Amino acid sequence: MEIELKLVRKNLIVRLKGELDHHTASCFREEVEREFEKEIAQNLVLNLGELTFMDSSGLGVILGRYRRITEKGGKVVVTNMQPQVERLYSLSGLQKIIPHYRREEEALRNL
Repeated sequence: MEIELKLVRKNLIVRLKGELDHHTASCFREEVEREFEKEIAQNLVLNLGELTFMDSSGLGVILGRYRRITEKGGKVVVTNMQPQVERLYSLSGLQKIIPHYRREEEALRNL
């Protein structure tokens, strides 16, 4: 999995490419935690446009970041999901707590 990080104002944009599963979830968690420890970013935008696969470990690590960020008053949003990832996201119920937007720009406007 490839991870691209970009800070826009107080929003950390994380673009994931490849697979978010039990092999890669800890790498994702560590990268995001490292950025939030700097206390510059307040919100997290997950761009999943190039994420080809996600399993329950991926869902768990996203939910964990959601809890941690919202405890500190931040927000988490998801953008650009591929159909197979969106199906899992919906079935898991995460769409009820983490908003999904079609485009990154739309997500940033709603933070």
